[in-house]
Amino acid sequence: MTNLYQKLKLDVTNWRQQGYPSSYPAIATILQHNQNNFLRKAQFEALETYWYLRLVKNTPNIFELYKEYFQGRDLLKALGISLSEEDLTDLLLAGGGIDAIFEKVKTDNTFVKKYKLEALRETLTLSYPSYILALAMGAGKTILIASIIASEFAMALEYQDEDGIFIKNALVFAPGKTILGALREISDTPYDKILPPRFYKSFIINVKFTYTRDGEKDIPVIRGSSFNVIVTNTEKIRLQKNSIPKTLLSGQLKLEVEEAKELVANLRLQTITSLPHLAVFSDEAHHTYGQELASDLKRVRQTINYIAEKTNLLAVVNTTGTPYYQRQLLRDVIYWYGLSQGIEDGILKEVRGNIMAYPEVSDKDFIVDVVKDFFQEYKDVRVGSGEYAKLAIYFPQIGDLEKAQPVVEQTLISLKIDPSVVLPVHNKSTDEVKDLFDNRINDPKLPYRVFLLVNKGTEGWNCLSLFATALARKLTSSNNFVLQAASRCLRQVPNNTKKAKIYLSKDNVSILDRQLQETFGEGLDDLNRVSADTVTVKVTLKKTTPEPLLIKKLVQKIVPEDLKAAEGIKINKPEERAVKSFEKTLYSMSKAQRKGVLVEVGTKKGVVTDRKIDLFQAAVVLAHAYRLDSLKTYKLLEGLYPEGEIGAFELELIRSQIEKQSIRYKVVNETVEEAIAIVKKKGFVKEEKNKEEIWTTEIRVNKSKLDDYVLSIEKYQHQTGQLPLFGFHYDPYNFDSEDEREFFERMLTKLGEDPDNVEDIYYTGAINDPEKTDFIFEYKDDKGDWHSYTPDFLIRKKDGKSLIVEVKAPKYRIKEAEKEMKKLETINPDKIKYELLLLEEGESVFGKVQPVIDWIYKQK
Repeated sequence: MTNLYQKLKLDVTNWRQQGYPSSYPAIATILQHNQNNFLRKAQFEALETYWYLRLVKNTPNIFELYKEYFQGRDLLKALGISLSEEDLTDLLLAGGGIDAIFEKVKTDNTFVKKYKLEALRETLTLSYPSYILALAMGAGKTILIASIIASEFAMALEYQDEDGIFIKNALVFAPGKTILGALREISDTPYDKILPPRFYKSFIINVKFTYTRDGEKDIPVIRGSSFNVIVTNTEKIRLQKNSIPKTLLSGQLKLEVEEAKELVANLRLQTITSLPHLAVFSDEAHHTYGQELASDLKRVRQTINYIAEKTNLLAVVNTTGTPYYQRQLLRDVIYWYGLSQGIEDGILKEVRGNIMAYPEVSDKDFIVDVVKDFFQEYKDVRVGSGEYAKLAIYFPQIGDLEKAQPVVEQTLISLKIDPSVVLPVHNKSTDEVKDLFDNRINDPKLPYRVFLLVNKGTEGWNCLSLFATALARKLTSSNNFVLQAASRCLRQVPNNTKKAKIYLSKDNVSILDRQLQETFGEGLDDLNRVSADTVTVKVTLKKTTPEPLLIKKLVQKIVPEDLKAAEGIKINKPEERAVKSFEKTLYSMSKAQRKGVLVEVGTKKGVVTDRKIDLFQAAVVLAHAYRLDSLKTYKLLEGLYPEGEIGAFELELIRSQIEKQSIRYKVVNETVEEAIAIVKKKGFVKEEKNKEEIWTTEIRVNKSKLDDYVLSIEKYQHQTGQLPLFGFHYDPYNFDSEDEREFFERMLTKLGEDPDNVEDIYYTGAINDPEKTDFIFEYKDDKGDWHSYTPDFLIRKKDGKSLIVEVKAPKYRIKEAEKEMKKLETINPDKIKYELLLLEEGESVFGKVQPVIDWIYKQK
């Protein structure tokens, strides 16, 4: 049976291929800007799906969406409704058809409990659109939330949103009490990478970030204002005792009447409900839906229902990595990116063949073997800024930890490793130890490598250098503790090719397998089979300030055709339009009928009046819009309207007259000189290494292409026995083909033999982000659409001349781009040469490089 998110994915793919058509074309600009850019694949696809529902499907409720994609029995199956033959027959015979079943789900508690339809009832009874975007850990759920908020605000600003279609305020529920951390991640999001420059500028000057503080009764935002992002948690925004409307007492959320009458929103909630065009975002939504359905659902849902009652709540967006409830996929999921996909795409570490189960060993033997095995495999493994690989061992009680610590330390001594690398962490640890563990765990200066944990290090603990987890003794919990503990080691780090490892005592194997299936829909066998298709590689900028390339470009400009056109402006008074009238019906309270009934008592005529505008104000508006002399414009208007006022409708008609006379433009071609930056530091991340600033970024490379397509300075030196004289303005180079790599190595060899004429050679084909380089050219395809083109190589000579080289198979040629490069060559005959090296299948690049060598050494 195909799930809803699978059907949506097909439709969203078609929407993308068509260029994102909608009534609001600016969304196409924003989404196309994000293709293969800053956002990860999962984040981008989730963002696309969200906007597809918003603009193409008009933000439907989930139940409406199911009824559109599924009918009859398929609808029941899609919603997870599987009734006994007896109940199904009784419901259908009673009349009402399939709708009678849905009414049962909404209203019959016994029926819901019998078929375990609590989560479905939540879906069917919500009065507002509520979606779940399910992304595996490490995929970046908070960045996704920030991307949705930024694009919504940008669209609202772009269209001035008179109809209230777009979101203008966002309330973000952070998981647990991590408000400041969530706020920091949302406010620090590089929005300039998510939004095109024009949209980013208007967004960044309007957005306001705030969070709920302890001890403050209210939230420091202006009531009724727009473009607020408020980060909070359920403890700080909730319903408190007082009174509540009866309209909130429906369905599953129906409380005892007397208790419900005592609930009311606090000041903070009142401030929230004053904000128009609101959306609610819930991070880690499994706290609301999955295992915590019974308790957290009431608290969060009552609050959101109250908000929906009091203001125009446009949508609720939930993100989670665990979209299953008792092995059933939550029906609100519109996008799903699972653990296996995360491993395949290199977002998570691979664990294939590294899930170790110990069926018959004592606690001591288990711990000894885990420590020995870990240091045998990971002793010298480092990541990031030099952090050594780490191991976390989880225990049920502090007493278990204290018994195991001497065993761990003695084992380390036998391995000739300093036992001070062990750090026990639990609820009784000092504040300094807790702070180190919670906030400074990724500091490369910390010596600790083995963590002994009780009630620590599960959800939210992001230790990038954690490569292995061990679950000693039986660890049981209703909140997925085993799953959260075991999976902590899966988060991927740049340049890592090592697998993670999970050690399980015999009691925990079945628990972990069950919790995996209940929350991810995948078992231990699934994780043990999946392998990574891509790996993350860290790229470092080696030449931060190469000289820009000075070229001449042909640009088109729109200029006035006649600068004196505005001087002869003439306007005529528009014809008077007929006055529109309307009839008002008057009602009054009935004296004869029951109390509260209105009856018609008469009618009254009215007319539609045109708003009047002062003539001076009208003249200033027109003069500013069309660059006219305001005094002359006033004189023209005064002759037509001696009473000193003009109607708004007539002003619009006069504006149309002026526009037809004053807008006379023509398109001219002009040659301008431009400095093209080979690299731009601002597009890279600044880090500190050995007390020096370095600039880095991350790329994802298919694992099968890692050896043949990625070339580092170190690898080149190992192959040739010498350091390269040229190239590697960033390290490593990530080529698109083996032909490109062979060309580069061939040129390095040749240039190294005779370097006198050459300034440098750059591989430019892989950097196509405008934030990182200006070496990008535009061309128009046969449909009239504009595209970006980045050539493969730039070779620069000391005399100021440059050769741009493209290495490509004939089937991948882009002839429109080639024409643009030839135009560039024509405009810059003394500076630029463009060379296309076409390689047939199986043809060696060595037979094609002679024109390039001739240009370098023979051209005068």
